[in-house]
Amino acid sequence: MNRRHFLTLLASSMVTLQSRFLWAATSHRQWQEIPLWSGEPPGGGGPGGSMHTSAAGAQRHIAMPMLSVLSPDKPNGHGVLIAGGGGYKQIQTGKESLPAANWLVDRGYTAYVLSYRLPTEGWYDGAMVSLQDAQRALRIVREREKRVSVLGFSAGAHLLGMAVTRPDFHSYPARDKLDLIPASADAAALIYPVITLEAPYTHTSTHRVLVGKNASTAENTAWSVQQYVTPDAPPFFLVQAEDDPVSDPHNSLIMFAACQREHVPVEMYRYPNGGHGFGMGRPGTATIEWPERYAEWLIKHG
Repeated sequence: MNRRHFLTLLASSMVTLQSRFLWAATSHRQWQEIPLWSGEPPGGGGPGGSMHTSAAGAQRHIAMPMLSVLSPDKPNGHGVLIAGGGGYKQIQTGKESLPAANWLVDRGYTAYVLSYRLPTEGWYDGAMVSLQDAQRALRIVREREKRVSVLGFSAGAHLLGMAVTRPDFHSYPARDKLDLIPASADAAALIYPVITLEAPYTHTSTHRVLVGKNASTAENTAWSVQQYVTPDAPPFFLVQAEDDPVSDPHNSLIMFAACQREHVPVEMYRYPNGGHGFGMGRPGTATIEWPERYAEWLIKHG
């Protein structure tokens, strides 16, 4: 066993232990952990050692990307892939992914929380690594569930938006028969999403990490979700607060317009206050209402 393989296995075991402590604190149900890749992830590189998780549950230093699965007592056959935000510099699992997972499982959906690689952590494939993980995760969920939808927050919404609008894009060389499964979703919910990296919306961490401040117009366009919306795209559910200081509120409008242009079913809920990062709703603001609308939309597309 070479040193890199040994460190990979060690990192995997440490991530599993750390994840169990975090997950156990959020639910009385049993979590299952599924590594995305057998052996090293595509491209190589990346950090060594275990995942770092903050007191608030934000993840970084992700050497072994994985799915953490929470199943209801009576699954309805619909799996939801969840990606927290964090500007591609960390993943807000504690504030976004885990509350969403518990909310979904209480309603019969199987929740798949994605811990994806971060481009800033030394991976040789750079900006592409998060998309590689999202596509692989979609294939895993597709193999296990009758219906598949996604739920992304902020940069996680950008990631899942890129994934579900480009199901035929090959972000990594096929590894096994799992990669013959389409990386597609039946529906997509994007919450306070980063959609476009084009000017004048170039101030986000997502833009800085994926393309950099001196990116060309072509690079900005290539990483903008709205550019890939076609008539074959899944139905979308969009939520944003009009006082969002991080993801300009025009992002949801841009995505809504792209869906309308291509005749893709779309629902959008915009609230006068709530800011950014409100997760399943910020008490005292109008955003507390969105999960009820989401529940109705899930039934419609389940």
